[in-house]
Amino acid sequence: MLKTPVAALAAFLTLCGGVTATFAATPAGPERTAAAVPASGPQDAEALASRHIVVDTHIDLPLKLYLEPSELAREEKSGEFDYGRAREGHLDVAFMSIYTSAAQAVRGESFAAANELIDLVEALAAEFPERYAIARTVADVRGNFGTGRISLPLGMENGSPLAGELDNVGKFYERGIRYITLAHSKANALSDSSYDSDRPWAGLSDFGVAVVKEMNRLGMMVDVSHLSDDAFYDVLEVSSAPVIASHSSARHFTPGFERNMSDEMIRALAANGGVIMINFGSMFLTTAANDYSAARSDTREEFMLARPDGDADALASEFDELYAQLHGPFPFADLNDVLDHIDHVTSLVGVDYVGLGSDFDGVGDALPVGLKDVSDFPNLVAGLIRRGYSEEDIAKILGENLLRVWAQVEAIAGRTD
Repeated sequence: MLKTPVAALAAFLTLCGGVTATFAATPAGPERTAAAVPASGPQDAEALASRHIVVDTHIDLPLKLYLEPSELAREEKSGEFDYGRAREGHLDVAFMSIYTSAAQAVRGESFAAANELIDLVEALAAEFPERYAIARTVADVRGNFGTGRISLPLGMENGSPLAGELDNVGKFYERGIRYITLAHSKANALSDSSYDSDRPWAGLSDFGVAVVKEMNRLGMMVDVSHLSDDAFYDVLEVSSAPVIASHSSARHFTPGFERNMSDEMIRALAANGGVIMINFGSMFLTTAANDYSAARSDTREEFMLARPDGDADALASEFDELYAQLHGPFPFADLNDVLDHIDHVTSLVGVDYVGLGSDFDGVGDALPVGLKDVSDFPNLVAGLIRRGYSEEDIAKILGENLLRVWAQVEAIAGRTD
């Protein structure tokens, strides 16, 4: 039952100038059908997916485990990831996002919070050793393939847990962290953020430069997702190893959205030998979803600030429902939009520089039709088959491109432990 009358929210939105906003749906075309599985043969897609290592570089399960501890049982279909659906989708490698917020950094909690999330992933693997295995090297991943166990490498989303101490890079490496997204929603001690208008470093800070070099030395991948454009180019100048964008998409389809990568950045990333992992969130894929999401978020923030004593989760849910009544439903992207982003990258730089970083359990109810959870990877494979990609190229997109970069990072560091 909604507690805030529609009329009250309408009045609020009128004050914000938001009631008259409209959001066009993504135009239909010959490649844009509602079918989740293209007509090129789901059996072929299943077989191909089962033959090759499927890697997703960004799944936000750890925070979900923290917020909902009962989910350690992983039997119920809550969220977008569990063992049964992962095996159904032939997912072999699920990078667990060790995410800490800008607010935790302000409170000095990031270091402890990151370690607690790592503890939860380790507990999951220990409780179900026949299902999961922490993976620290490419060799671990390849060794787990075909055993029925899903490899769980760790990626740190936001460099704030380093707490300004270079030695902490090594401490987190020993805990299994194999990439660090240098910043998140706000500028931090390492880097400016694409989401933050405050750019204190005009790219990377001196500490950020030192962190990148230390990551190269240890054999840890540098992740440029979330960074400002200037910080991205600073990373490429500093890093002696290829870098990744663990969950970004192509700005070509979302002009002005700095969180995605421009064509020039994709070309520079490829020249560096790196790889862009396509984010599945609808707001990363189409202008319609991006515009809707941005307008809704801006208005929600004002709505919440005007009600500081309310229950934040309840108010946000209530707001979104009322917003949809006034503006229409969220314009979900679909599987073909994800394929369009892959096509765009391959047309720019070739098939060796693109992969998959879904952001499952991280983008809320914004996933595209046909790619709603980890069981849906065969739908993507079927779409790639339909668009004429060879099996060799599909294997690269599914995981070999990322594994190549990871192996190069290991080799440059001279270690595979």
